Amino acid sequence: MTQLPTPATRPDDPVPRPMGAHLPHEGDDGLYTQSWYPICMADDLAPGTVVGAEFLGGRVVAFRDAAGRPAVVSAYCVHLGADLGVGTVRDGLLRCRFHGWTYDEQGVCRRTGSGDPVPDGARLFRFPTEERFGVVWAFNGTEPIFRIPELPCPEDEVRAGRGRFGHLAMEPWMVSAHTLDLQHLSLPHGFDLKVPPADTVRSTAHSHGYDLVGSLPDGTTYDVRIDIHGPNLFLQTGLLDGRWYFWMTSPSLPAPGRTDSFFVYGVRKDESESEEEAQRALRRVFEAQMQFYSDDSDIFDTIHFQPGLLTSRDSTLAMFLDYLRTYPRANPAREFLS
Repeated sequence: MTQLPTPATRPDDPVPRPMGAHLPHEGDDGLYTQSWYPICMADDLAPGTVVGAEFLGGRVVAFRDAAGRPAVVSAYCVHLGADLGVGTVRDGLLRCRFHGWTYDEQGVCRRTGSGDPVPDGARLFRFPTEERFGVVWAFNGTEPIFRIPELPCPEDEVRAGRGRFGHLAMEPWMVSAHTLDLQHLSLPHGFDLKVPPADTVRSTAHSHGYDLVGSLPDGTTYDVRIDIHGPNLFLQTGLLDGRWYFWMTSPSLPAPGRTDSFFVYGVRKDESESEEEAQRALRRVFEAQMQFYSDDSDIFDTIHFQPGLLTSRDSTLAMFLDYLRTYPRANPAREFLS
């Protein structure tokens, strides 16, 4: 009797979950994506103050130099490892509360508390630092590989609001991947798209974006430019119901698998409107954007993000995921941060 071949699989056999190509996670091999990350709000960094923050799995501190410019440096004193976040700032110099070692804005130790000569190599790691959108940013690296984007008008011509979201158990780039998932504009947000976003996709060595032109079921209209800079910095500019506005949000990178987003939004100043009208315009921007986050919040709170089976409608998302797979990663401050 001829024996029939055994099927490769049976209906009741366990089937492995289909998985896409590996995506490096933050902290893998001790490395992190090289980008600008928010450290604190600029308003929280008054002259003479020091602000501590988690960053890249360790700690950093921010303070202002004698000219008022922000600096972000590793948090642990090179003497005995005291956290400089509980230190003091005077005349733009950061002083350790433990034994008085004092550092300048470049992280170089200028004097010891005892009066002993400063040992060779006594310096903190100094991150490239910028102040933009009312946020203090640090770049993971020794030199930035791209610049923080600018608004199409001077910042002093906009009326802005700022805030922070709570912690999410996600990588910063996961939020960006959601932005480049063009299917989500219709599912679940329900956009009636006047221009196919896929026809407007653009990319550079360090950015991806598209145009969003359409309306929501409640009649809200959008004609905006959306861009992701690096793996994490989201900037949206254009018209909301015919009025120019912007929305910037960027997840921070405190540690692997965690993020805490900063956001800034605004409208152009209009000298003809009252304060009440101006505040109403700002609230409109905030409420419109919060509706997007409300639609997605349950997803972000529960997702176990891992690309599996993609289809042709996922082409823009797939392009962004490939970008992430080869994106520069480093951690030159590793020995200073913990």
